[in-house]
Amino acid sequence: MTSPADPPTGAGASGPGLKLLAVTACPTGIAHTYMAAEKLAQAAESLGHSMKVETQGSIGAENVLSDNDVRDADGIIIAADKDVDRSRFVGKRVLVVGVAEGIHHPERLIEQVRVAPLYSGDGGGSAGGTGTGPGARSGGAGGSAGGKGRGVTYKALMNGVSYMIPFVVVGGLLIAVSLALGGDTTSKGIVIPDDSFWKSVNDIGVIGFQLMIPVLSGYIAYAIADRPALVPGMVGGWIAAHGELYDSEAGAGFIGAIVTGFLAGYLVLWIKKVRVPRFVQPIMPIIVIPIVATSALGLFFIHVLGEPISWVFEHLTDWLGGLTGTSAALLGTILGLMIAFDMGGPVNKTAFLFGAGLVSRNPEVMGMCAAAIPVPPLGQGLATLVRRRMFDDQERETGLAALFMGFFGITEGAIPFAAARPARVIPANMLGGALAGAVAGLASVEDNVPHGGPIVALLGAVGGVPMFFVAVVIGTAATALTTVALMSLGGGAAARGGGETTRPGAGGGAPARSPEPALVGAAAGSAAPTAPAATAAPATPTAPAPAGAASPAEAGQVLSGYLTGRTVRDRLAAGDKEAAIREMAELLAASGKVADVAGLVRAALAREEQGTTGLGEEIAIPHAKTDAVTGPVVGFARSPEGIEWGALDGTKARLVFMIAVPEEAAGDEHLRILALLSRKLMSAEFRERLLGAADEAAVLRVLGEIE
Repeated sequence: MTSPADPPTGAGASGPGLKLLAVTACPTGIAHTYMAAEKLAQAAESLGHSMKVETQGSIGAENVLSDNDVRDADGIIIAADKDVDRSRFVGKRVLVVGVAEGIHHPERLIEQVRVAPLYSGDGGGSAGGTGTGPGARSGGAGGSAGGKGRGVTYKALMNGVSYMIPFVVVGGLLIAVSLALGGDTTSKGIVIPDDSFWKSVNDIGVIGFQLMIPVLSGYIAYAIADRPALVPGMVGGWIAAHGELYDSEAGAGFIGAIVTGFLAGYLVLWIKKVRVPRFVQPIMPIIVIPIVATSALGLFFIHVLGEPISWVFEHLTDWLGGLTGTSAALLGTILGLMIAFDMGGPVNKTAFLFGAGLVSRNPEVMGMCAAAIPVPPLGQGLATLVRRRMFDDQERETGLAALFMGFFGITEGAIPFAAARPARVIPANMLGGALAGAVAGLASVEDNVPHGGPIVALLGAVGGVPMFFVAVVIGTAATALTTVALMSLGGGAAARGGGETTRPGAGGGAPARSPEPALVGAAAGSAAPTAPAATAAPATPTAPAPAGAASPAEAGQVLSGYLTGRTVRDRLAAGDKEAAIREMAELLAASGKVADVAGLVRAALAREEQGTTGLGEEIAIPHAKTDAVTGPVVGFARSPEGIEWGALDGTKARLVFMIAVPEEAAGDEHLRILALLSRKLMSAEFRERLLGAADEAAVLRVLGEIE
């Protein structure tokens, strides 16, 4: 009789086959999700085991593991660089690694999962030094604890930001629209009549904003300690946002929410380690842990952290009051720094309330605040337009929303950027805010209502309108340019972690990231056609068409007609990556869908600057989202000698695909094409036939199997 910790009977490459499961996922759910799935399935088959793989890609979860699958499984491998729900795997052997490990070392993972510890749901360790808790991240064999810790912290923060963004956008835009269409300028600011339709719209937006901070805190905690930490994290975030619970008029804002999120997550992890009687264990995650953690965190924040916060900001207000007789430029600089520091948090509110309290006696002070208020969202929005390639798709969309919110004086529109990159964004915001406040102070700009942003000037509440806009423009430009400069020094979007392409030298076993659509997650792909699910069986050719019917390949079209005989080339003449991309762009032009070849080349090369599209296994898939093309188009060419593409495995690219889609069509279809290609190309037999095809017609027939 074996103990639960013993390997399954006969487990081993030469013994009876195991029933294994796997889950693969990367932050954007594009190539690496499916590459890892295919590699694991192929390795399992070669070792005599059966394996079912669930892929969590941006076009949705496919081949989802059922309760019966989990019940009968001998082990589960999670090869993912994003959070995967593990509560369904309690009591099973679970090995957690980065998605790159699933691609490069599938056989090793299958051997390791045999002796992996049983997952208890408490975030305990797994084989190879990788964690099994929700925040765990593979650092590769022998990864340092320090590196692992940084991975968990960063991953948790980004998890909170990704869930917070929709609340910021929805709340901010509803408030802005209601102010624009239903607001009246009064001595109390822009006021919406209580009995109007737009008051209801405004109230809905306010609810979105109120939920923003608890959601940020809750999902940081969730990423660290799973579901038991969600309630204490959210309640802690609500307490941080509502200063009246600890006698602070301003609250602790999004910075307080980050603090409560991490406190809640690690508090729950600590409680999980406490030994309790067996009869108590079933109710620990749903009753005991949430109640104990929520009560402890809430009381700690109210009675320990709350009082110092309240004391600091009361004295900060008094200190500002003593500055009203000093230089207007100095006071404007200080107020601008405070306004931009935490964007709706306690420091921001202290400065705003100070200015609002002096509206009737000294409107110049509110003028300084009003000029600084829109600078963070306008500056971050402008940065996403100035250097689009530094930001992923969702950030660019959030940037447009931030521009709109900034116009209406909603500083919180910049919070998603600040929460994701605090060391780069907050200093940039503060510089712009300080400049705007100082210019407004020097020019004696007046604001006669307690509100800010260009909207108050257009509604006639500002005295000295030209200099008000000069101050806003100077601050906005400074913030945008400083943000871009700091991101360039820090590696741009790659430093943020959004994307799917591995980069040589990433280190730690986890790939560095390039700016594909990060944080999009489940929002992408619900309407897209579903790609075939990953299974244990290797890829096989499609069934023959009925007699008399031409297959897509015979008709000269594959991949939904995006790749045709016109966009296939038997041999690339180029000898380096840049020349190859130019040649591929000219090849795509034969489709009639390329309006600007040079523009397509620029977009593809800009994409390469953020990380190689060389996927290894002698494959490269350069791709671009650009309005230089009028519709989705795919090209393919072979390079017998191979082209150095910077692939992680060191192989030269002999199979080169190029995908180009218009910006407006860049979502689901772009991801679907990448998913189909990367899954099929993991078959060595398929690659060999593609390399060995006699001519372009034969190449097209092989590619037709991708359908």
